[in-house]
Amino acid sequence: MPAKRPSAAGPKGEQKRAAEERERAGARHTSHERSKFLRGERIEPTPINGTETTADLIDNAFLAYNAARLREACQLFTRKMLEKDVTIGMTLTGALTPAGLGMAAIIPLIESGFVDWIISTGANLYHDTHFGLGLAMHRGNAQESDVVLREEGVVRIYDIFFDYDVLLSTDAFFRTIIQGPDFQHPMSSAEFHYLCGKYVREREKALGIGQKSLLSAAYSAGVPIYTSSPGDSSIGMNVAALALEGNKCMIDPNLDVNETASIVLTAKRGGGKSGVLICGGGSPKNFMLQTEPQIQEVLGIDEKGHDYFLQITDARPDTGGLSGATPAEAVSWGKIDPDRLPDAVVCYLDSTVALPLLTAYAHARHKRRELRRLYDRRDQMMKLLRDEFARAGNEPVAASKTDDKLPMHR
Repeated sequence: MPAKRPSAAGPKGEQKRAAEERERAGARHTSHERSKFLRGERIEPTPINGTETTADLIDNAFLAYNAARLREACQLFTRKMLEKDVTIGMTLTGALTPAGLGMAAIIPLIESGFVDWIISTGANLYHDTHFGLGLAMHRGNAQESDVVLREEGVVRIYDIFFDYDVLLSTDAFFRTIIQGPDFQHPMSSAEFHYLCGKYVREREKALGIGQKSLLSAAYSAGVPIYTSSPGDSSIGMNVAALALEGNKCMIDPNLDVNETASIVLTAKRGGGKSGVLICGGGSPKNFMLQTEPQIQEVLGIDEKGHDYFLQITDARPDTGGLSGATPAEAVSWGKIDPDRLPDAVVCYLDSTVALPLLTAYAHARHKRRELRRLYDRRDQMMKLLRDEFARAGNEPVAASKTDDKLPMHR
């Protein structure tokens, strides 16, 4: 039997006839004006001719798929997160600093006041230090034989090559400074990295190489840097080795948990907002986001969650590998304010591609902000946290002897 032709009756049939009549009359197409789903800007980019700035290219041509998510990320960061009342925390995972992104992107973000505090893997901070010590990292071929490289004394991070002595020299630097008197007590990782940054800055000055190190730049700008896994890097390995010799340096994770929560609470109680810029995922992402459950769930302090969420990642939520998952899922934990969920962007892209573009866009579209110097305000922020903890119905908590040893500024 021949197939039945679709009936021309019904709404679709009417639409078809209307389209034919419009075409015969040469009338303008207007049916899209009635739908709330068709109110987005038309996809009608200006042809690329090579004269565009990076920011103009992103606004004009990054219109769909993950290019559009990157445009949304750049615009969220620049138009909302960089408002003067927003405190911005940044997380770093993956081998970003060996690839030069510390110098290219993160230091400029710090110096412009676009990042107020950081949570990083220890590895990023360790490899960042190579540059501050004047040690060389080189571009290489990822297809080279690793057996041959080992025989040649060359270490490889994908297509980044460096001499094995770079590791030995950096280890020697950390072991030397950690034996100094100002390291001989328990401390937060922020204080530890601040002290390290001070010595890296001195080395940079002695070498006359300018500011190459993220640790050094954070020290200069008063940006606290935390690490959620202090033992999971060569820095932590050297701290542990010195402990076998009786060294008293100890990074206290309890201080880190409470100090990071105090940063977020202070941002909110000061009438401002909290924004997170997450590069990758992993432990630093969760450590950044858990500040809100620490405030709400554990300390019993009334709060609602971070206001702005921006993540750059190549992981997927359905495999369990997104490290804290999507912003919507984070709402269920109290990590993200549900009322602010529209101000959340996940860009599924390699951080080594997205971060330089985001940095260029922010500098092109926003003036620098005044440095918050949160490191210098740690005692003040911790006092606020203790006071609110007590008001939430808990016993007042006196400052510990350890806290007395956490100076505002060194």
